[in-house]
Amino acid sequence: MILGLSFTTFVTLHVVLSLIGIVAGLVALGAMLAGNWTGRWSALFLGTTAATVVTGFIFPIGAILPSHVVGAISVVTLAVAFYALYARRLAGRWRATYVVAAAASLYLNCFVGVAQAFLKLGRLQALAPTQSEPPFLLAQIALLATFVVAGGLALRRFHPVMGGRLA
Repeated sequence: MILGLSFTTFVTLHVVLSLIGIVAGLVALGAMLAGNWTGRWSALFLGTTAATVVTGFIFPIGAILPSHVVGAISVVTLAVAFYALYARRLAGRWRATYVVAAAASLYLNCFVGVAQAFLKLGRLQALAPTQSEPPFLLAQIALLATFVVAGGLALRRFHPVMGGRLA
């Protein structure tokens, strides 16, 4: 049991939080790409992604795994995004800082999602059983390229601060 939940229930909770974070993050990123602000979607994204990272660290482990390294990086990017948004209110350079940190946090959640898909889904696992084969690498490179482009465009288009207040 973990936190009073069966292992299976805890895994389900972790996966559901991750999927909600990904969907909410994609909506928030889409809004930033359109130059719009979606406070509730952004809050849902940040909150569920943070909960995903926290629950990921609660799993029993025997050694530090790549997922823990990604989780540690996620803690940093999420902390920066929370600070830029809620403490600095996206003022000045904090807008760009938020966009980069939020996009990086979403990318990391999606990166893990792709890795998990290649581990758990039979057809993908058959294409890349050790996750070092070209299909896995191409999927991760395409994901990274997508987020670099989307993040760059959001950086140019997203300007919600007016008079020190969120628009």
